[in-house]
Amino acid sequence: MSLPRQLRDESDFDQLPEDVAVSAHIADVEEKRGFTVYYAFVIEVKTKGGSKYFIYRRYSQFFTLHAKLELNYGPENGIPPYVCILPVLPPKIYVGSKNEIAESRIPLLNAYMKGLLNSPVWLLLDEDLRVFFCQTVFDSERIPRGLRRLRPQTRKIKQNTQHVCSDMDRPRAEALFDFKGNAAPELSFKSGDVIYLLSQINRDWLEGTVGDRTGIFPHSFVRIIKDLPEEQYSVSLLRCYFHDDDICHIRDISVEEDVRKCPSYKELLDLIRNEFPDVDVVLNMQDNEGELIRLMDNSDMDLLITQGKRKTRAGNYFPWELHVTRNGDLDIYGTGS
Repeated sequence: MSLPRQLRDESDFDQLPEDVAVSAHIADVEEKRGFTVYYAFVIEVKTKGGSKYFIYRRYSQFFTLHAKLELNYGPENGIPPYVCILPVLPPKIYVGSKNEIAESRIPLLNAYMKGLLNSPVWLLLDEDLRVFFCQTVFDSERIPRGLRRLRPQTRKIKQNTQHVCSDMDRPRAEALFDFKGNAAPELSFKSGDVIYLLSQINRDWLEGTVGDRTGIFPHSFVRIIKDLPEEQYSVSLLRCYFHDDDICHIRDISVEEDVRKCPSYKELLDLIRNEFPDVDVVLNMQDNEGELIRLMDNSDMDLLITQGKRKTRAGNYFPWELHVTRNGDLDIYGTGS
């Protein structure tokens, strides 16, 4: 049985302060060495007022926050009407390398933060929750690195070296931090450099030039001086069917990728887990007879894509469709009889 949805009432949401966090996403994991070696999650936070910033949090800080929220608002200890079902925090792990443990926690913590920030308005105003997502002086003084999970995976940049207007009229930005690109398409620059903007790759990455070099870079590393002309960023849609208790829910998931992209199995699974954070999901495709076939790894992705090419869909839809079920629900699979 799925947990009850706790969506914010729009009128209540309008009354929230502008600095309340409304979304958070892990952009990277950084190793820190002191008395012991530990890993900190680099989290990009977006507020109701539209600002974005980075915070650095260890798993132990997530654990402490969750314990406080359970104590104050959980079904067992909370005082009505301030009681709610909190999202599930990934448990402590005692076996394995610290790096592997941190990496494995990323999709789970993303789902946890998404559920937490979709809680009732009164919980968003909780002091412990607000302090957790607040950027401290220590956070603001740290310089983020490559932010690899915010990097677009497949978009190819277009070379454009024609300058048809004066430098003062051109869209441009000032670098706030040094940025050293980790891959060929990325543009390296120094703090204080002026970067001339060419295009918006997605919500988090821009394309620009410094001198005779062209590449892409994180939006969060720069301050916009003159913005690009406003244009509607096109997103692709993935048609998803969620089969649950004899009911099929249809959802179109927005994806900032070209519809021709073939994702890996892990990329697709992470996407769906973020869309259904409270469900232990498995991925499936539908064959020509209408039966569901479970997808298990990358070897099944070619079959999914090949099957999708036989269908005709609107231009901004991926040609293939995905069927999502609960793990352990075997009744949805046909017997072939």
